[in-house]
Amino acid sequence: MVEIANELADIGAADELHHSYDLFMMISDLIHVYDQRHYPLPQLSGIDVLRFLMDQHELTQSELPEIGRQSVVSEILSGKRGLTVDHIRHLSRRFGVSPNAFF
Repeated sequence: MVEIANELADIGAADELHHSYDLFMMISDLIHVYDQRHYPLPQLSGIDVLRFLMDQHELTQSELPEIGRQSVVSEILSGKRGLTVDHIRHLSRRFGVSPNAFF
């Protein structure tokens, strides 16, 4: 099914105006349902996401001015404080991820 979806995407079926758009969307939905059922993603907290992003970008606690001083970052990572809406907005911009990743 993935191969078919890829072939449809290659011919432009991901465009709403394409004559095969509905077929492409139906196959994509079926792939999504299958993946959710057989390969569910673990539920992560915003702090887990932040730790992952810090690791991927090789950042230390002091390299996150979007959050504040190193002591504030430490409190957030230890669970003593939560991420604020401003923190999330700044982090999502910095890392190019949806703010939803932190909720």
